Amino acid sequence: MERIICVIIGYVFGLLQTGYLYGKMHNVDIRKQGSGNAGTTNALRTMGWKAGLITLLGDCFKCVFAVVVVHLIYGKTHADMIPMLAMYAGMGAVLGHNYPFYLKFKGGKGIAATAGLLLSTTNVWMVLICLFAFLAIVGVTRYVSLGSLVVVIIYLVEVVVYGQMGGFGIAQNYLYEMYAIAAFLMLSAFFKHRANIKRLLSGTENKLSVGKSK
Repeated sequence: MERIICVIIGYVFGLLQTGYLYGKMHNVDIRKQGSGNAGTTNALRTMGWKAGLITLLGDCFKCVFAVVVVHLIYGKTHADMIPMLAMYAGMGAVLGHNYPFYLKFKGGKGIAATAGLLLSTTNVWMVLICLFAFLAIVGVTRYVSLGSLVVVIIYLVEVVVYGQMGGFGIAQNYLYEMYAIAAFLMLSAFFKHRANIKRLLSGTENKLSVGKSK
């Protein structure tokens, strides 16, 4: 039951579509601009750096806040499984971000929300490794999609390695659930990026560009 509650908590936070709401404040429907995606990259391309940064931070920290709420609710009563419950909240936040019911289930691709989960449930070295990999790949190729896909793979590897090293401090059966969630998030990211993957393979993927600030 705790797992379901955590997913619901995460989903509710995930419904905060930062890019969509920011666009509406400026009379822009981000779902009808650029790629039609409500995430950071499209906000950056269509509305500029300010919109992109606000969208990134909003989508990232809504997952962080969901994890914080789970800690407040279950931190004392379920201390032995709190890292796993935090992962369920993070998964819920990604689902809420990707499939918001009030926008006909058309949201973002979940990368910024996943970054929020990484930030709130792992250590600084895991965060830095993912950040460096993302910046290096995007800096060299200018393909945000490629950087995002590589990072979710690295995240899965990090969760498994850190878990097996005892970093999360929970029982093995709980760790298996965490590994499954990390794998689900990776597969979800690949699914949401399927069009990008086709364009990457064909050499027609859009490179990073910045629109006029709004």
